[in-house]
Amino acid sequence: MKALICGIGGQDGSYLAKLLLEKGYEVIGTSRDSMIAPFTNLERLGIKQKVSLFSMAINDFRSVLTVIDTHRPNEIYNLAGQTSVGLSFEQPVEAMESIAQGTLNMLEAIRFVDPAIRFYNAGSSECYGDTGADGADEGRPFWPRSPYAVAKASAYWLTRSYRESYGLHASTGILFNHESPLRPERFVTQKIVRAAARIAAGSKEKLKLGNIDIYRDWGWAPDYVDAMWRMLQQDQAGDYVVATGESCALEEFVRKAFVYFGLDWHDHVTTNRDLFRPSDIKYSCGNPLKAKQELNWSATYKVDDVISAMCSEAVQQELSMRNQELKT
Repeated sequence: MKALICGIGGQDGSYLAKLLLEKGYEVIGTSRDSMIAPFTNLERLGIKQKVSLFSMAINDFRSVLTVIDTHRPNEIYNLAGQTSVGLSFEQPVEAMESIAQGTLNMLEAIRFVDPAIRFYNAGSSECYGDTGADGADEGRPFWPRSPYAVAKASAYWLTRSYRESYGLHASTGILFNHESPLRPERFVTQKIVRAAARIAAGSKEKLKLGNIDIYRDWGWAPDYVDAMWRMLQQDQAGDYVVATGESCALEEFVRKAFVYFGLDWHDHVTTNRDLFRPSDIKYSCGNPLKAKQELNWSATYKVDDVISAMCSEAVQQELSMRNQELKT
């Protein structure tokens, strides 16, 4: 089996590549410019030399068509495109082009090259807007509240349209928040964990956050890439909510992360209204029942496990940095 992962350098792409290699796949990965991309996450997982890397601009149809026609994969995982809700307010055109237009380019290329190729589209819980405490399932209407969410909703409907119109095996995973040590610090969970680790190591910094009175359904990224793979193994394509089914306040996430390091977050954290988004979701929670029933998938990590794993890795990174400083 041969798999093409678009956006292989990100958190999900790297974990997915590791999973597929373990299953015996030949893995091909793309980024906008593979010659200069560092692929740090692949290096951290020890798999960079085990995958083939190529350049591809997902918003350029010719580029997408050339890569798919050249490599003829059995499965394509579209994880490329803008990944930040906050950034999408500043760069809405880039969000639409890299997510919606990029997905359309992938689907059209598959239709031209080989309609038997199975396609995974990375959806997002942001499409739902505020879910309330009940948890959103696949039948809940979308109410996107950011350019990122609008783009993801468009990509979802494009994927569904090509599945229904052309018979493509094209599925969307509507993934709720999922984290890991591979997250960069521009994501709030990693920002919190790394700051707490530095403060515990002696830093005098203050952690500045935006709105902490929000609730999110946080899971573990390696769990979620397993769900992606399972979707493409089904006889019939479909759309699936991937979530833990539980939500946690961001304030509680902060508290637990600082407690891990023996700290009281009140002493080290400030909120800044300049960091608030133009619009935000109060409560986000998913209902993964369909994934459990049809994919035999469920989250192995809940939020406390995620926090512990991220904090433990942050400790190791701080120790590694200290050792490097001592050597120099």
